[in-house]
Amino acid sequence: MEKSGIRPFGWRDKLGYAMGDMGCGFSFQLVSTFMQLFYLQFIGIKAEDYAVIILISKAFDAVNDVLIGNLVDTKRIGKKSKYMPWIIAGGLILVIFNVMIFAPVTAFPYAGKYAWCLISYCLWSVAYTMVNVPYGSLHSVITNDPRERVSLSTFRSIGASLPAIIIMIVLPNIVYNRVENPVTGVTEEFLKGETLLPVALVMSVIAFATLWGTTKLVKERVQRENSTVNKTGFTALISAFKSFFTNRAMVGATIATIASVALFNSTMALNNMVFQYFFKDVGKVGIAMVGSYAPMIVFMALLGKLTSKFGKKKVIVTCMLVGTIAGVVSLFVPMTTDMTGMLIYIVCLMGLNLGNAVFQISVWAIVADCIEVSYRKTGKSEEGSLYALYSFFRKLSQGIGQAVVSWGLIAIGFVEGENAVQSADFGNKVKNLYFIVLAAGSLIAFLAMAFIYNIGQKEEKELAAAVTENE
Repeated sequence: MEKSGIRPFGWRDKLGYAMGDMGCGFSFQLVSTFMQLFYLQFIGIKAEDYAVIILISKAFDAVNDVLIGNLVDTKRIGKKSKYMPWIIAGGLILVIFNVMIFAPVTAFPYAGKYAWCLISYCLWSVAYTMVNVPYGSLHSVITNDPRERVSLSTFRSIGASLPAIIIMIVLPNIVYNRVENPVTGVTEEFLKGETLLPVALVMSVIAFATLWGTTKLVKERVQRENSTVNKTGFTALISAFKSFFTNRAMVGATIATIASVALFNSTMALNNMVFQYFFKDVGKVGIAMVGSYAPMIVFMALLGKLTSKFGKKKVIVTCMLVGTIAGVVSLFVPMTTDMTGMLIYIVCLMGLNLGNAVFQISVWAIVADCIEVSYRKTGKSEEGSLYALYSFFRKLSQGIGQAVVSWGLIAIGFVEGENAVQSADFGNKVKNLYFIVLAAGSLIAFLAMAFIYNIGQKEEKELAAAVTENE
């Protein structure tokens, strides 16, 4: 049921919601793109140790996400809004721990470096959850119209894309040095790790400013009436898990998300390495980022019409299948290390990213639909807890992705440490590793959306009809 006396849904909500994921993105994209490189190439953490750090920190998130999700559902820390005060409080804490991650602790003993990386990343995860869970839960209470939720999802994707593009275009020119390798005589790119601390500070301040903008522009309109009292503690955990895992659509969307985030979004460090070691020109990595985002830009304009005609599921499944085929083909496409090869590489990334781009644009509307289905089935207002569980699996997949990257790098012979010299064929190996990881992600997401997710065009129309009847 929508609250009366509040301005109608419109552009302020879309812009404000986009700013929220922009704020999350300036922190998340910086950490996901450069933290692994920072600790492997500058601080000197071993790849196998880094993989363990990520898995431990994500296991820690298992408790963290669900507890914060239940707190958001049951504890108001502000009078007027259920979600906005949590976003502001979490945003302030996120500034501190975002900077802490990139402290240049090179003088620490190895155990100290290891502990600093683990603790700072765990604390960052808590702060990020305090922001991201209430922000994500907003989607289902801004409007209950499925069509308007698609537009919110599109604008959220725009907000998420901007930090990624900025970070990938601007930062390589700041955080890398071009140095002649004394062994090979070839000019190579080396990470200037000390520059990431001031970069993190600037990005954190921008992130908080955009999150503040969300709280000023977005309105909560949907009032959910509980048929039962929200539970707390261990009982809440059991209730949320039951609601989550008995929701087939949520399970399918979550598996697809794990594949998408783990094997697409969390592997950008490999893309950096392709330009660092194969093309030997990290300054042009932003061109690849813009090129790979081309499918997303195109579908942002077309998605509303396509999903209205065919349904979200059919559009996503079709594009995921195309992306999987493109990934397999890319492994056999010959590429040189010059500009021609770089353009071929970018075209291959565009094909690979087709399905993932469509899924990423649609996923927030899909999650809101899944939460709506759960509410109608159980009568429980558990949007915070359900989104927190979804967020946990999303963040767990980030850890899985970084662990996969670390293990993949070990398999192809990566040498850790500042100014380390790699083997002559390492560039080609890391390029092939990147394509394999992306193709695997596309295949898993395709299977989950095609055979598990069960909100098709018919069910979407039923949700829309129910909204119309209640207005």
